[in-house]
Amino acid sequence: MQKTVLITGGNGGIGQATATEMARRGYRVIITARSQAKAEAALAEITAASGSDDVEFRLLDLASLDSVRALVAQLHDDLDGLDVLIDNAGIVQRTRTETADGFESTFGVNHLGHFVLTNGLVDLLEAAAPSRIVVLSSGAHEFAKGGLDFEDLQAERSFSSMRVYGRSKLANLLFTRELAKRLDGTGVTVNAVHPGAVRTRLGRDGDGGRLGNLAMALLGPFFRSADKGARTSVYVATDPSLADVSGAYFANEKTKEPAATALDDEAAARLWTISEELTGATR
Repeated sequence: MQKTVLITGGNGGIGQATATEMARRGYRVIITARSQAKAEAALAEITAASGSDDVEFRLLDLASLDSVRALVAQLHDDLDGLDVLIDNAGIVQRTRTETADGFESTFGVNHLGHFVLTNGLVDLLEAAAPSRIVVLSSGAHEFAKGGLDFEDLQAERSFSSMRVYGRSKLANLLFTRELAKRLDGTGVTVNAVHPGAVRTRLGRDGDGGRLGNLAMALLGPFFRSADKGARTSVYVATDPSLADVSGAYFANEKTKEPAATALDDEAAARLWTISEELTGATR
């Protein structure tokens, strides 16, 4: 039976490369994007590169919980089960902005949007078990020295672009750790990955302003390609040897020990409770 994978932010960079490889492997691929025009362009590229026409897109704006919930409802109408969910999309902001729901955008998109989406799709993943959730974190979680600032999760007191981004990536790891515990015994695994320093549009496309454009232009030649950056996501999503592995962190297709702050079970549980209170999503 054909398996289905949902990839957020599949219209470019690592997400598109991941979608292309999953399509090559015979999966029914659903990508999400904020823009229909960009999604349609990516769809044509994925189809051409993979040789598969079983690729589709759904509109999703992770900066709007209404949009997230609408997609969850749509997928419940359309799918009997979901084999793989890849929480891939992410942003980095040069200045502090807020989502439609009033959350600081980096934390809101990179963590809270995916928190609501993933919780909303768990029953579909359970229906297709054994199934997998892959969360894109980053080595940037180490920028969050001292862990999450629970007194300023929305960066209202102090905003530093890379520190806030690092905290959102740490939140991804803590989310992975706590969700793995909650899904123990269900047949659904959840693991986080670090794709490496990759040439993508992250920090560009208006998110990071001129500074982000300049930095990527200067450093891009030293970064790995999106195809190489996608390898660990695909590995964690598909490799048979990982069928029973959950709650781990991977880089370069191997398990990796994250910073000590990412292994803090108390912080993981606290972040989960706060995320539920902020969004109303429960597991």
